[in-house]
Amino acid sequence: MNKPIIIGSAIAALGIAGGVAIGAYQQGNAGPEYADIVDVAPIVETQQVPREVCRDVTVTKRRPVQDEHQLAGSAIGGLVGGVVGNQFGGGSGKTLATVAGALGGGYAGNKVQERLQDGDTYTTTQRRCETVNDTQSETVGFKVRYRVDGQSHEVRLDEKPDGERVPLRDGKPRWDEVISS
Repeated sequence: MNKPIIIGSAIAALGIAGGVAIGAYQQGNAGPEYADIVDVAPIVETQQVPREVCRDVTVTKRRPVQDEHQLAGSAIGGLVGGVVGNQFGGGSGKTLATVAGALGGGYAGNKVQERLQDGDTYTTTQRRCETVNDTQSETVGFKVRYRVDGQSHEVRLDEKPDGERVPLRDGKPRWDEVISS
């Protein structure tokens, strides 16, 4: 065989073997290719949202009165009581009975008119509103725990990863490339 061919073949073989060895060495030191997703938990925010609730209710009201102090009832009761009291006794007893009848009748007339005025009511419908708070919960992100070379890491993501592993590029997770098993 030709000596230069043998030497060239030997050099080529050594070059290939060296390239394979360097590639294997670099491959071994490149680190892990994937991270395992350990846990995914939603991040939930809860807030109170106010809203107005209105309803119609029936309300009973007292009619306005013209005679706030029941003077008409007192006067009429006093007059009637005086007339009735005047029917009893004689002399100064008659006068005393008339005065007592007028006072008693005035008080009774006042109370009768007060009861009548308090019972003079009407019903109407009123709209009553109040503010109530509704509770709303919203998922605003996800807390993702992942493990690389036995070490746990945690990250917050806007989207839930759909898989169990994530590829690593330069030691950093590529969340847009999550792998399902």
